[in-house]
Amino acid sequence: MSARRFDAIVVGAGANGLAAALALARAGVRTLVLEAEEAIGGRERPIEFAPGFRAAPLGQDDGWIPPALAREMGRNSRAVAGAGACLSVAIAPGSFLSLPADSLRAAENLRAHSARDAAAWPTFVRRARRLARLLEALSAAPAPEITASSPDEMLHLLEVALRFRALGRAEMAEFLRMLPISAAEMLDDAFESPALKAAVATAALEHHPQGPRSNGTGFAFLHQLMGAPEGAARGRGAWGAGAGAFVRALEAAARGAGAEVRCGARLAHVRVQDDHVTGVTLASGEEIDARSVLSTADPAVTLLQWVDPVWLDPEFILAVRNLRHRGATSFVLYALEAPPEFRGLTDPQALAGTLSLTPSLESLERAADAAKYGTLPETPHVELTMPSMRGGDLAARGGHVLIARAHFTPHRLRAGETWSEARTAVIAERVTAVIESHSPGFSSRVLHRACWSPADIERRYGYLEGAASGGEIALDQILFMRPVAGWSGYRTPIAGLYLGGVGSHPGPGILGGAGWLAARRVLRDRRA
Repeated sequence: MSARRFDAIVVGAGANGLAAALALARAGVRTLVLEAEEAIGGRERPIEFAPGFRAAPLGQDDGWIPPALAREMGRNSRAVAGAGACLSVAIAPGSFLSLPADSLRAAENLRAHSARDAAAWPTFVRRARRLARLLEALSAAPAPEITASSPDEMLHLLEVALRFRALGRAEMAEFLRMLPISAAEMLDDAFESPALKAAVATAALEHHPQGPRSNGTGFAFLHQLMGAPEGAARGRGAWGAGAGAFVRALEAAARGAGAEVRCGARLAHVRVQDDHVTGVTLASGEEIDARSVLSTADPAVTLLQWVDPVWLDPEFILAVRNLRHRGATSFVLYALEAPPEFRGLTDPQALAGTLSLTPSLESLERAADAAKYGTLPETPHVELTMPSMRGGDLAARGGHVLIARAHFTPHRLRAGETWSEARTAVIAERVTAVIESHSPGFSSRVLHRACWSPADIERRYGYLEGAASGGEIALDQILFMRPVAGWSGYRTPIAGLYLGGVGSHPGPGILGGAGWLAARRVLRDRRA
């Protein structure tokens, strides 16, 4: 029996894979999407962790949809209207500071802690958003190549330069200053309140295994601010249609354009002949032919596990092997019979946003020391989100789902140690104790608890070392150096094989961005 044939195969039915399939199918390319799991969604897919309770712990930050992709989705994009999010921090048991997306309301909350910071806050968030918009412009297009030579590439470089120049002299200097510095330096320059610094610094630590005093976390802060509403210091809101709404809308648009989506189809390897892709082989042994294969999996998984190394240059293989992942976030999922009560937390929407239980930069840095030395933090940096408050069918009647992110719990433990059920249970106990210190009686409301370590994230989602970023968001792993220098344009050394996951430019937090841009590269190469 001969193999089935398609023009293009997309690996992965998450946001990037479905965005790529939509772009390809709309252009008349016969496209097949292969998803290893039994349902679409990737990181956005809610998983049942207790009877009647579901959660998508990696999909709590709904990200930013590039405008071109939103236009391509058309009416489907209107199914996922976003709303502003609130960022709160525990100052001490019974005392909290909440920063809603409305900067004037946030400034009013700050006044009780620091009149100076209250006056500075609106200016700070306006400036941060202006700088983040430049990153949005860079993220909505392929990474600019510093060795550009073609007219199209030169035009793109010129557009980026003009956008940068439009910031003005003061903002250009501030943008260049913020990229390499630490979040702590940025915040020490701007504010005096320890609680405010601790709240804002949390954005810089997302997808980052280092503390707020590490260089480059200033850039990480701006990266997480892309697509955020005016006035917000963290978080891009939640889709009104509930968890997974965006990928469901994308799937509908892709199928409507003619793409075929097949779940339960796990890839075994990519077939190559004469340095060109010829198709894929599934774990079942089935072969499917295609001129192009676009993978949204981790670049190292695609290139080092699915491709015979004979087709790759040793130096290229070494560069891919040297990609830094260093996942350091665990998740504790709670099925609750009733919402928790936090003394002093007056904003009713605080748990629909992000609630940090770490009160200072010093506490954040101490927690980060554990990831540095490969140990488990005695007091992890804990952030809470209650997605069941945002809508969607996530909890049994009357119940709620609470997701606790425990940061600085490293995938790479010190020599000779590995993640085990016992170590995972230790993290769950420590996280629960931190929550209990701010919400007495919390444990009595828990119907069920599940803890996923970075090793569990790797097994469940395929992210190497449990790093949902597909590779650290660091200055040497962004733009034309993502995933590796010289190969940021979604191509690989194998003709017809493309990379379009979060490990490619523009990285995590841009919904469908990498897949969409990779598909445009496929179409451009087909025309050529």
